[in-house]
Amino acid sequence: MSEVAPVTRLETPPDSKLQALFDEVVALSSSDAAEKLSTLPECDALEVLARLNPALQQAILAELPREPREILLASAPPEYRRQWMANDRFPESTVGRLMEPPLAVFPPHTTIGEATERLRPLVSRAFITYLFVVDSSERLLGVVAMREMLLGEKAQPLSTIMIPQPFALSPEQDLVEAMKATMIRHFPVYPVVGADGKLVGTVRGQMLFEAQAIELSAQAGSMVGVEKEERLSTPWTRSLKFRHPWLQLNLITAFLAAAVVGVFEGTIDKFVALAVFQPVLAGQSGNTGCQALAVMLRGLTLGEVRGSWVPSVAKEALLGLCNGFLVGITSGIGMFFYALWRPTEGATPLALALITLAAMMGSCVISGIAGATVPIALKKLGADPATASSIFVTTATDVCSMGAFLGLATLMLM
Repeated sequence: MSEVAPVTRLETPPDSKLQALFDEVVALSSSDAAEKLSTLPECDALEVLARLNPALQQAILAELPREPREILLASAPPEYRRQWMANDRFPESTVGRLMEPPLAVFPPHTTIGEATERLRPLVSRAFITYLFVVDSSERLLGVVAMREMLLGEKAQPLSTIMIPQPFALSPEQDLVEAMKATMIRHFPVYPVVGADGKLVGTVRGQMLFEAQAIELSAQAGSMVGVEKEERLSTPWTRSLKFRHPWLQLNLITAFLAAAVVGVFEGTIDKFVALAVFQPVLAGQSGNTGCQALAVMLRGLTLGEVRGSWVPSVAKEALLGLCNGFLVGITSGIGMFFYALWRPTEGATPLALALITLAAMMGSCVISGIAGATVPIALKKLGADPATASSIFVTTATDVCSMGAFLGLATLMLM
């Protein structure tokens, strides 16, 4: 059974140098940070790595080439090496990826005085908030707060001042579920317990919310093909590599929309007013789709989409219908007065206005459905729901809005 985990001291660089290295690394993507750390002496790299969010630690370690990674792990204190290797077994966006080693671990018969003495060399290297009491099989029995240590008698065993059966997280637990479970508690540190009740790590409350904030901040870029790896400090060559493939994909989808317009070339040649209002329909329907997409991505990230997704899609379709009707009236009025100003042979202003209204309603309905279903479809296919989702939604809205507008005009006027 483990008691206080020994903490190996490293030959640390001066605080100013260490802080400068940390500030530089934290602003980099995981791949760039791994490249930076691989050029540093092992002691510097370990000190910087130990200060990072555990999820970022795992991402950087995964990006390191095999040889530098093995050297770094071999140089790390045993408790950190074991924890990093344990965390690597768990998927991203789970509590297990954020675990830190539980350093202050004691058997229940340890007295306050004994625990205090064993903590002295530890607190100079690590910030200790709680003591964890475990049995001979390392199953978590209770947690001791520093306040109880201060107020208790030296001869008291920890079992008399511990909080028995404390709240704990599971390493397999999704970060969103963990955040919901901890929001009403606000503890600085949470024990992480496996299915067998053994203490396998600890997680700082700050890290839970920091990891989720990073995930949410990356969504806006992912929607338009900007990789999560890209930062402001990313070299332009790497940024070009990240972004360009998605722009090529976007170009291909734009050709699809252009092909739809080409099918109705004769209608556009005859009724020039239709060409003037095509961007209006594309813009409105595209914005409707992006609104639905943003709400659905937020729901998926926060774990709000459970069971059937049909009601959510139906809601977005209804919103698209209502919004399409309202903006369609305004667009129809605009088309009516434009047709009065620039009369079109073979089409009355009222007919063009009604076509605009109907096309706006139809395209907004389809846009709402596309915005809600694209991230769900990507998730079911095993892809990141946010990955370039706006490209697919925009394509669907452009094709549908132009097809509906020009198709209705052809049907009613030709």
